[in-house]
Amino acid sequence: MQRSETRFLTTHTGSLIRPAALIEAPAADADAEARAGYERALTEAVVGVVAREWDVGLDVVNDGEFGKSGWSGYALDRISGFEIRQDQLKPLDWLGRDRERFKDFFTDNPEMPLALTGAPTQVCVGPVEYTGHDFIARDLANLKAATAGHQDREVFCTSVAPASTAYNGVNEYYKTEEEYVYAIADALRQEYLAIHQAGFILQVDDAVLANMYDHLIQQGEEAYRRWAQLRVDALNHALAGIPEDRIRYHVCFGSWHVPHVADAPLEALTGLILQVNAGAYSIEAANPRHEWEWEVWERTKLPDGKILIPGVITHHTTTVEHPRLVAQRLERFAGIIGPENVIGGADCGFAQTSAIRRTQPEVVWAKFGSLVAGAQIASERIWGSRRRHGADNELHSIQGTDRDEPSDAEEGSQ
Repeated sequence: MQRSETRFLTTHTGSLIRPAALIEAPAADADAEARAGYERALTEAVVGVVAREWDVGLDVVNDGEFGKSGWSGYALDRISGFEIRQDQLKPLDWLGRDRERFKDFFTDNPEMPLALTGAPTQVCVGPVEYTGHDFIARDLANLKAATAGHQDREVFCTSVAPASTAYNGVNEYYKTEEEYVYAIADALRQEYLAIHQAGFILQVDDAVLANMYDHLIQQGEEAYRRWAQLRVDALNHALAGIPEDRIRYHVCFGSWHVPHVADAPLEALTGLILQVNAGAYSIEAANPRHEWEWEVWERTKLPDGKILIPGVITHHTTTVEHPRLVAQRLERFAGIIGPENVIGGADCGFAQTSAIRRTQPEVVWAKFGSLVAGAQIASERIWGSRRRHGADNELHSIQGTDRDEPSDAEEGSQ
């Protein structure tokens, strides 16, 4: 995994706004012509989005998750064992107590119409096994085609974490919760391995690790700790054999535009996050609820050799961050954990499902432009200063030699 050795590198979180042709994938029973048309459009769109990411100046890019229906829901199209019960509604526990604090907000909020009623339940009724080999092979082939001839560029591909899979689900098949969670982990491992073997950086997305905090903490800290520890252990089980420096782990507090008062405090999560066997940790750090949490890294040591990818632009607002604000954010983290351990990123994605737009596409690209420009400003301030300081030291050394050490003639006269 590349590091910010001579300048701040930049990347993003994954999901980007889909072109109109990709909003709805054809049903499994659609005619061959419709499916072929969609696949052609998908391949072309991935080539286009990768090229645009590079054009705007991002260093580490991906396919925009264009081949997925959503950041997490896509997984149920790729694993067996689940059925959706439309008439069995499950409370959205991952929204925590904000559902009660802001009941009027959720009543009038078209983005989350199920917040107060609950969502159809994802029920595990049989063995969980990976069945998405054709889908992941297609996604990886499209990404390879889009990045062909640029083997020097770093590319990542996302996959969901066990804790964030079927998060509106219940287990009716496995005897224990541990068996259930590890079965999901074993299934997802097939996708993790495919991404790694294709030569891409694996990014594991895990929003629900944080989102369940507020609900479970009402039962005591141990209830959340037990729930989360099982899922972190299962994730590490699924990652076994993949080098840490080929893995990024992304944790966020939910991309949805809601009050977020129920968000977990980062300090309650770092002990779990840093247990994940990854080389880099991508965490929200630019939105109004969490930007202050750079302070956490003053008290929490980032393990040696690890990289932090703080969000320095956010999906939460349509305002395009000023490059100098981005630079300030990068420099602040660099001052705490060292610039070589920081890569500039985004808080979260901009289209968590194919039908969602957190903002307009032109705003997304403007934000990426500010990310790149801000990284350039911060790089010049830090690495430019180092280069100038090094040159000054070299000059002072030369001057000091001339001033302090006697010349051959002076030695002969003594």
